[in-house]
Amino acid sequence: MREIVNRENIKEVVKKAINSTYITDIHTHLFSECFGDLFLYGIDHLLTYHYLIAEAIRYTDMDYNSFFSMNKSQQAEFVWDTLFIKNTPVSESARSIITIFNRLGLDVNVKDINYYRNFFRSINLSDYIDEVFEIAKLKCVVMTNDPLDDAERKVWENSYVEDERFKAALRLDRVLNSWEESFTDIRKLGYNVGKDLCGPVIEEIQKFLTDYIEKMDALYCAASLPPDFSMTDGSYRAKIIEECVLPVCKKKNIPFALMIGVKRAVNPELHLAGDSVKKAGIESLEYLCSKHPGNKFLVTMLSLENQQELTVTARKFKNLMIFGCWWFLNSPSLIEFITNMRIEWLGNSFIPQHSDCRVFEQLISKWEHSKKVIAGVLVNKYSDLISEGYKISVDEIERDANNLFGGNFWRFLEK
Repeated sequence: MREIVNRENIKEVVKKAINSTYITDIHTHLFSECFGDLFLYGIDHLLTYHYLIAEAIRYTDMDYNSFFSMNKSQQAEFVWDTLFIKNTPVSESARSIITIFNRLGLDVNVKDINYYRNFFRSINLSDYIDEVFEIAKLKCVVMTNDPLDDAERKVWENSYVEDERFKAALRLDRVLNSWEESFTDIRKLGYNVGKDLCGPVIEEIQKFLTDYIEKMDALYCAASLPPDFSMTDGSYRAKIIEECVLPVCKKKNIPFALMIGVKRAVNPELHLAGDSVKKAGIESLEYLCSKHPGNKFLVTMLSLENQQELTVTARKFKNLMIFGCWWFLNSPSLIEFITNMRIEWLGNSFIPQHSDCRVFEQLISKWEHSKKVIAGVLVNKYSDLISEGYKISVDEIERDANNLFGGNFWRFLEK
């Protein structure tokens, strides 16, 4: 056993352990380089991230239509001028831009957006991907892959190039949340499905799922679900989950990931930035975990009010792995609160964070900020043990960091 940690050096040891651990980012909206224009990077994409759009428009009297009628460069310049010139970038989303610039070696005090644009124009993309992965200390990221998206599917069918750093997850939002429209898209792909979920249609949906899990080598299936999601409402969604998704996931031994609690298009004029949050019921999750013990469930919930129930539910079902501080929970104060609560009830048997990135460089800031908060929580928990005379080694802290930032996920997949 390596050296025992004491109260004087615990912060340094934890920081070093976390910063040297290579992370598995289990849920992102990123794509690998072979997906071409779907791979988003650079200052204009960073500034037009929907978090920043919603924030910037609050400061001005510009109407939504006027903003979205501008091209991307104009939108980026509007956000830059509003949040970084006329105001101080103290929000989490705006501060993240500063963190990214800093870690890339740029001067964060330059006010000219073209200074940053020139940097991104000068990069070699393949080398840059390597650089960002090393800055963020990432082993790999898991993409979000929708076979019903025409542009993405063309890559899978014609030009996909495997990159071990970019893993796939089969996204099923359209299949589950809008079956009345999506079944025609699946039928166009050669599967004999119809609106009514009779026996032969169930078999064809299962075949569709199996084919794309295998084509993508998907680590799990996933869906974002509304606050009123129910497994007992007789909906198409509930029946497809129970009769198609779960049997296929069980057979392939992969989890079904549920992301619960998003209210879509509360303000449709804000486009992607117009979604919101609402507390969801926990009953359907309890139903899934108890009725399907042979299935594995990765779960995150969007509402702060759901976090205690979710944590307690994870104590009751070993086939449930909770993960991340999703979307509106991805701020330091809430990450700290949620991580403290989870450790106090689950020990280290959860996945504390995922990035949910849409733009490549966000990997830098989202993990930089999250790791700092998670390290602080761990320091306090270890300090409590040390104060009672308990001995903790550097090896044990490194083990915990490895489990929290990847090991727990990979073991859950292998169960």
